[in-house]
Amino acid sequence: MTKSGKQKSAPSIVRLSGSVDLEHAPDVRRRLLDAVAQGANVLVDLSAASYIDSSGIACLVEALQKARSEGTDLCLVAISMQARRVLELARLDMVFPIHDDIAAATAAGA
Repeated sequence: MTKSGKQKSAPSIVRLSGSVDLEHAPDVRRRLLDAVAQGANVLVDLSAASYIDSSGIACLVEALQKARSEGTDLCLVAISMQARRVLELARLDMVFPIHDDIAAATAAGA
């Protein structure tokens, strides 16, 4: 049960692949915010993300802020080494909940 007394919904899963960059940011932003709007926690699978730039990071941060303002959360799962390096350089690995895989995130209550 959540604080509101409603049963917790299964998380929404958004899988990002290839380059998460300026060219793809509008689509990534839409997909993330649409997932947040569903009212469940969001798991962002970055296992197939080969590259992420500042515009991709901005999409993730915006979606995280929106999720938290709506009482849900956004977690990153299965982060590729390339994406992990960028997140660590920006110290965002300290901001986002990060899990090894979807099963681990679900077990942790995401």
